[in-house]
Amino acid sequence: MDWKKKLTSRKLWTAVASFAALLVVACGGAQTQAAQVTAIIMAGAAVVAYIVGEGLVDAAAAGTSAVPRDKG
Repeated sequence: MDWKKKLTSRKLWTAVASFAALLVVACGGAQTQAAQVTAIIMAGAAVVAYIVGEGLVDAAAAGTSAVPRDKG
């Protein structure tokens, strides 16, 4: 599994945020609370994407590969 692609996928974070928002509403929370939860999750996704992206840039600048290669 390619975790880099998974953690930087907007589709993944949108699905997670949607699930969490619907869960908040289903448990009796207000739509404003669901919107706040969604905003927090999407902000966290932006941070994760930035960290992974910067790690790849740093690895490229150091002349190494951030992604392990198959030995086959």
